[in-house]
Amino acid sequence: MKKLLLLILVSTLSFAQNANRKFENFTKTNNSLEINTSDGKYIITPYSDKIVETSFIQKGERYNPISHAVVLAPIVGNSKVKETKNTLVLITKGITVTINKSPFQISYTYKNNFLLSEKNGYTKKDSTEVLDFNLNNSETLYGGGARVLGMNRRGNRLQLYNRAHYGYETRAELMNFTMPIVLSSKMYAIHFDNAPIGFLDLDSKKDNTLAYETISGRKTYQVIAGDSWKDVIENYTDLTGKQPLPPRWAFGNFASRFGYHTQAETEATIQKFRDEKIPVDAIILDLYWFGKTVQGTMGNLEWDKENFPNPKKMISDLNNDGVKTILITEPFILTTSSKWQEAVDKKILAVDKAGNPFKYDFYFGNTGLIDIFKPEGKQWFWNIYKDLINEGVGGLWGDLGEPEVHPSKLQHATGSADELHNIYGHNWAKLVQDGYKNDFPNQRPFILMRSGYSGSQRFGMIPWSGDVNRSWGGLQGQTEIALQMGMQGMAYMHSDLGGFAGANLDDELYTRWLQYGVFQPVFRPHAQEDVPSEPIFREEKTKNLARKAIELRYQMIPYNYTMAFENNQKGTPLMRPLLFEEPNNVAVQTISETYLWGNDFLVSPITHAGITEKTIYFPKSNNWFDFYTGKEHKAGSTEKVNLVYDHIPVFVRGGAFIPMAELVQTTRDYSTKKITLHYYIDASVKESSGKMYTDDGNTPDAFEKGNYEMLNFKASLKSNCLTVVLNSETGTNYTSTDRTIDLVIHNSNSAPIKIKVNGKTVPFSWSKETNQVQIPVQWEMKSSKKIKIQF
Repeated sequence: MKKLLLLILVSTLSFAQNANRKFENFTKTNNSLEINTSDGKYIITPYSDKIVETSFIQKGERYNPISHAVVLAPIVGNSKVKETKNTLVLITKGITVTINKSPFQISYTYKNNFLLSEKNGYTKKDSTEVLDFNLNNSETLYGGGARVLGMNRRGNRLQLYNRAHYGYETRAELMNFTMPIVLSSKMYAIHFDNAPIGFLDLDSKKDNTLAYETISGRKTYQVIAGDSWKDVIENYTDLTGKQPLPPRWAFGNFASRFGYHTQAETEATIQKFRDEKIPVDAIILDLYWFGKTVQGTMGNLEWDKENFPNPKKMISDLNNDGVKTILITEPFILTTSSKWQEAVDKKILAVDKAGNPFKYDFYFGNTGLIDIFKPEGKQWFWNIYKDLINEGVGGLWGDLGEPEVHPSKLQHATGSADELHNIYGHNWAKLVQDGYKNDFPNQRPFILMRSGYSGSQRFGMIPWSGDVNRSWGGLQGQTEIALQMGMQGMAYMHSDLGGFAGANLDDELYTRWLQYGVFQPVFRPHAQEDVPSEPIFREEKTKNLARKAIELRYQMIPYNYTMAFENNQKGTPLMRPLLFEEPNNVAVQTISETYLWGNDFLVSPITHAGITEKTIYFPKSNNWFDFYTGKEHKAGSTEKVNLVYDHIPVFVRGGAFIPMAELVQTTRDYSTKKITLHYYIDASVKESSGKMYTDDGNTPDAFEKGNYEMLNFKASLKSNCLTVVLNSETGTNYTSTDRTIDLVIHNSNSAPIKIKVNGKTVPFSWSKETNQVQIPVQWEMKSSKKIKIQF
């Protein structure tokens, strides 16, 4: 302990201090340490051994305990305090908080590793309040929401004000989703738990300073540590909430554009998907469902019966064909809309200081804004959704939820526009999730939104990256956005496949974007209608390549759904940067163009036109095998890979199990009664395991309710014998089924001598061309299978 305190003292006293802040005294409660200083009070509260919260309450202010992000309760009695002449130390089994009395300073360590320290701590400027911290000069910094800046965001001063960036490409400093969280390559995160607008300064002055600036509100932050990147993110999502498992159909293909003008066009589009035998699970209706024109109709929020004469029948017919209908909605009620007077009479709109509806102009017309912070506004909005869901609508799209235009003088029921701007989309998603829980408790919601806040994942929000340009530059930033957002808890961040903005007809770009889309969280081509976003309307070669990508997406549902379950339970992102594999390798800390899809796929999208090869780094944890050719790439190597037009580079981890399903045209027909289980032999991997999660695809909290089955796979490689063991566990409310497993063993350089399943010799086939062994296995429910393959 003495060595640790000396290290902290030397590390912190070399930085600037707030000389005016004087330590006075402290008290220790069951779960907090309260420190009185000359200008205010600090409250330091451990939430676990890996999470600690610090709040500063300036003299003359009252402590505000309300957090819009945090759902975890502090753990009582898990810490102790030691005092010396010069220090006060709060100790948990993991995080230690050291308070130097004079000069006053707070610093944080985790398992004897120094993380960070306050610099001046709290200070007040003319228009903002600031919390600042010391960095070391080698830290790579991530976070701040969705932006295109490069993976290392150090050196930027980031505005915290959700705002759309139409047609962005390779640089986007401010976008729809800003978040007050910073993650460091030293494997910790700091989350500033305050909603009002402000800035994150990630050492823009190059003086090793991290600063959070805000116009008002709480001076509260949490430091989150961990033993791995997965651990850090699990701890952060413990703090702010886990993402519910989406409905299984959300892992299929979406038909979407801006937009379908009529019921006839909507129905004809899905029919063409069926005619072309391209799988599809949902169709998204943009704003023409409630109005014939883009401008002047927003806020109608009811069917335009001239162009959609029988929407209930349309939705029913689509549901019968295995296709969900998703409708766009916006929080703006135009003064020209059919619901304007109702909104005024029912007092559901945000107001001016005189208490009248706040009206202003923006692109779509003269408008008011639904005050979702007012109980009447929340209930009014939900009643509209409830009626639509009762008509059969399967998903809801909340657009323009930054809100896109949100004047500072506008007043909500609980605060000003600037105080609540960044949590509007967050609370909108909560409104929808709460409504489902109350009125449709047996249905998983699908909530597509482009703006939110820390913890929005717990409401089931599915975010997308906004109105990206339909260009190679637009594609190039998409992996960075998704990887960064996954690290910040929002694992379903995805892009409009093919790009949204502009009339750019580029078949190579479209193909490469969709091929990447197979390995992003949601597969949803979407664009302005000048050039079709749906593969069914593209020329024959492009259509066929798109079909191939979409078919692979459907075959991968067992793997993807299992990955989604892991995210639901642990917060682990679906798309993961290479630093997850090699956290101490500085060279991979800024790589975004190659990433991990779940644990076992390495993916490297093609983001430039006409290239024929790409240099790829293969993480040193395992050897990697080309998903399409089987070629081996050695762990820790960097190689030039030749490119083909049929697919992007994808590799499988040595020793991995990859479960795949039979192809279906809609997830309504999805079944796990017959699966293909791929195993990749790697001589360097002696023991490995895998799993596959399944449930009914629609019941909320199916795992917690015992309505699930988990298939477990284990492999053991000894000399010339590979043993694969299959077993399963089922929840208390799940009925299992017999299965046919087509076990495919990759990288078998010779034909097996014999194969036994539970001691009985069975037939098999081996291909010299592909080095694959295929073994049919009949797997009776609740039994286990032991397959011994002798070479």
